[in-house]
Amino acid sequence: MRRVVTKSFLLVLALFCGAELVVRVFFARGMAGRFDYGYHPTAGFQENSDGSIDLVRAGGRRFFPQHFDQKRPDGVFRFMVVGDSVPRGRGTEAAYSGKLREILKQQGVQAEAWNLGVAGDGTRRGNIVLRQALHYQPSLVILHLNNSNEYEDEREWRRAQEFAGWHPKNWPMKSLALRRLHEMKTERVFWEWLPEKIRSQAGVNDADAELAASVDEKKVREWQERVRENLAKDIAECRRAGVKLLVVTQARSEMDSSGKPVLDDHGLDELAMVVAAPDVLVLSMKEFFSAIDFAPLYADGAHVHEKGHEVLAKAIAEKLGGWVLKK
Repeated sequence: MRRVVTKSFLLVLALFCGAELVVRVFFARGMAGRFDYGYHPTAGFQENSDGSIDLVRAGGRRFFPQHFDQKRPDGVFRFMVVGDSVPRGRGTEAAYSGKLREILKQQGVQAEAWNLGVAGDGTRRGNIVLRQALHYQPSLVILHLNNSNEYEDEREWRRAQEFAGWHPKNWPMKSLALRRLHEMKTERVFWEWLPEKIRSQAGVNDADAELAASVDEKKVREWQERVRENLAKDIAECRRAGVKLLVVTQARSEMDSSGKPVLDDHGLDELAMVVAAPDVLVLSMKEFFSAIDFAPLYADGAHVHEKGHEVLAKAIAEKLGGWVLKK
C-alpha cells in the first residue's frame, strides 16, 4: 500500500512549523497590524518601556523614523502634521513640518514637530492616525486635507476586511510565515523576479480601476461626503482632547485650456471654510499660492518641491501668529 504521508512531506511540514515558530517568537511584534493596511489604530506608534515612542514603518503605515517622549516635555510646543504624501515630503527636515519647527524656534518658541504624513492615506485612515496622535499631548494638530486618496482608502479597507475574515480562502493567511511571504509579494520585494507580463497587468488593472472610479460622478460625490464626515470627526476628536486644529487645504497645479498653470482645490476650500471656528483655523493653499509664482514650486500636479514646503511653512507660521501660544 502506498504511504499517504511521506518523509518529504513530514520534512516540509517540520520546516514550515519551525519557520512559523521563529516568526511568532522573534517577529510577531514587527508583524502587528501589517494586514490591517493602515487601519490598525497603533501601527507605526511603537511605545517603549522607558516612556519614549518611536514612529516606525509598520502595518501599512510608513512613517519616517522619528523618536520622541510620549509625554510632552514641559515648555515644549508640540505640533503634529497629519496627512498624505504631500505634507510627508521627502524627509522630516525637508517637509514643511520640519521647516515650521525651525521658524518657530527662530521666534523663540521651543517647538517639536511630528511628521505623521503617510503616502496614499485618505481621510478615513488619516482620522485613525489623528486619534492615536492625540494620546501624546500635542499642542496643535495640522491636518493637511486632501480628497485624492479616497480610492486607496476603500481598496485597503477591503483588503483589511478580507484578511480579518475566516473564510476558508483566508485560512493560510492566519500563518504569520505565509503572511510574510504574501507581504513580500505585495511590497514587491521580489517584484523584479516576476515576468514582465504579470507586473504590467497588475499595474494596469489597478490603474484602470482607479480611473474608472474617478470619473464616476456618484462615486466622487460619495468620496466628497466621506471627506466632509471625516473632517467633522477630526474636529470633534481635537475638541474632546482640548487641542487646536489648523486645516491646510490641498491645491493641485493644473493646466487650463490655454496651457497656463492654474490652481484647483477640488472643492476643499468650500468644505473647510464651513468649519472654521475660534479653535479651528483654515489655510487655503490655493488662496496663498495664487498670490505668488507657484508653478516652479510644484514637483508634479500635487506635490511641491522642498522650496514649496519652505514657502508653505512660512504661510502657516504667518497664519498661526500668536494663536498657537494662546491657552
